Amino acid sequence: MSEAATNLPVPPAIVHERTLSAPEWGMASFLLSEVAFFSTLIVTYVTFIGEDIVGPTPREALTLPLVFGTTACLLSSSVVIYAAERALERNEQRIFCFFWAATILLGIAFLAGTAYEWRGLIEQHSLTINRNLFGSTYYTLVGFHAFHVTVGVIALTVVLGLALRRELTEEHNLGIRLVSWYWHFVDAVWIAVFLVVYIFGRGSVG
Repeated sequence: MSEAATNLPVPPAIVHERTLSAPEWGMASFLLSEVAFFSTLIVTYVTFIGEDIVGPTPREALTLPLVFGTTACLLSSSVVIYAAERALERNEQRIFCFFWAATILLGIAFLAGTAYEWRGLIEQHSLTINRNLFGSTYYTLVGFHAFHVTVGVIALTVVLGLALRRELTEEHNLGIRLVSWYWHFVDAVWIAVFLVVYIFGRGSVG
């Protein structure tokens, strides 16, 4: 071999970067559209704070102890579902089922707390969706979030059913990841809703 050939530059190593699959791009696009949707609801809620002439105000109707508990349940579920994913990567099916089921229970606890809060608002403050602007915007914003949590709980339950019947395969890993993305999104949205409705909203209107 000639000296010129031996001095040829060595090509750089090829680095394979992971790109999103079509379903992942689809979920990312869907979640982005949901960001726009919830942003509209939040802006509407903020716009009409203090515009009511009659009826209970956020400070009069909303209480923090219960919502602190439901918030803790929902946010901790993000940690739990992450632990479930890591267990699945290690092929620890029982641990995966445990953490996945715990995520479902935390989601149900959040929904139960929300229902209990709404019952109190209706019975103690006569706050319904058509009572005043606060009632309309509050139930719309929090209600749509609760609907999204319900959809997430259903999806989580379907996955758990497959896992308990030992029907999960590597083909399901993508679906599990997408469900996890959705659940983390729901949790992130709740942080914004909590801050706007229960912190900013209660503090800005007497």
